[in-house]
Amino acid sequence: MPSLDSGGGEKSLINLLTTLDFNQYEVEIRLFAKRGLFLDLVPNEVKVTEISGDYQHFSKGILSSILYFMSRLKIALALHRISFFIKNSLIKNKAIAEQQTWKNKAVAIPKVKEEYDTAIAFIEKSSIYYLIDKVNAKQKIGWIHTNYSSSGLNADFDRNYFSQLDYLVTVSPECQQSLNVNFPEIQPKIKVVHNIVSAKTVQQLASENIQDAKFQPNDFTIVTVGRLSTEKGIDTAVEACKILVQSNKEVRWYVIGEGNERAKLQQLIVDYQLQNHFFLLGLRANPYPYVKQAKVYVQPSRYEGKSIAIDEAKILAKPIVVTNFTTAKDQINHSVNGIISGNDATQLANDILLVLNDKNLQNNLSLHLTQEIHDNSTEEITQFYSMLNA
Repeated sequence: MPSLDSGGGEKSLINLLTTLDFNQYEVEIRLFAKRGLFLDLVPNEVKVTEISGDYQHFSKGILSSILYFMSRLKIALALHRISFFIKNSLIKNKAIAEQQTWKNKAVAIPKVKEEYDTAIAFIEKSSIYYLIDKVNAKQKIGWIHTNYSSSGLNADFDRNYFSQLDYLVTVSPECQQSLNVNFPEIQPKIKVVHNIVSAKTVQQLASENIQDAKFQPNDFTIVTVGRLSTEKGIDTAVEACKILVQSNKEVRWYVIGEGNERAKLQQLIVDYQLQNHFFLLGLRANPYPYVKQAKVYVQPSRYEGKSIAIDEAKILAKPIVVTNFTTAKDQINHSVNGIISGNDATQLANDILLVLNDKNLQNNLSLHLTQEIHDNSTEEITQFYSMLNA
């Protein structure tokens, strides 16, 4: 994994690790950077290591990195670092940029000496490229946490890497279908393992008290959990909030998460004069009490693989409104256990307002969620073991 910063893939990994039988498996996590909100949640039985060697200097700031390599006469590494910087600056599509800069980055990464029974790249892009180019293992498994067709990735670049995997795992049937369309030649290798969600853990953590002066819930409180990045659609949420406030001055919308669009979103909040209505809370180690106290949980994403945050809101029986991203129907049955809205701010605001103003609708949505089975850990870990033991 790149790191254990807050994100759906990272949370999915932690949930998987806490379900594993460590009497059967010896487990190591290798990170590009040994950091992140979830680092302390890794089970004690798991060894956590970091990619070593020149990569730690390659990943520093451009000037510091070049000076380090030049002072040690590692001219080729300095040139690759410059090329890496230029490509990332010029290529606007960040997914494509990560693909195109992999060969530059890979020069600084040593090959793994150990041989593993199974090695798993638990997220798309660089983790899979590292797995294929640098890791020695009898079996190699890649993981895709998003809808590939919406990811912006270049399938021609990935095709060579995916063909060398024993399995390519994704998180929903919709995501599997997307991979089948893009990579029909490896269709037998493509498997579905849903994100593991523990209802007991979520409910237990949700009962903790919130010590947060920034969070002041009321009868019109909305909560969203997600990265501050384009795919999560937080900018659409800000626009929807502007429309909501025109109808109800009591609306308060809280977003838990961090990302590279914080400055842009903060400016949008100021431009729309929403400083008293829309709040970017940043990362929270335990987001569940916030979700529990919301009147409505909203996922305004442009695309998702399978959202863990939605599954967790379902466990807490929150009325849920989601945008109509391609995998929304995998998790929400419209008007039964949630509302699938449109993808623009006006439609989203109208549907949120509908739920906020209708207590009977809130109760019916929540009632259906309490009757659903949300804990899938036994079924999914069995599927995972079957791959390991193949």
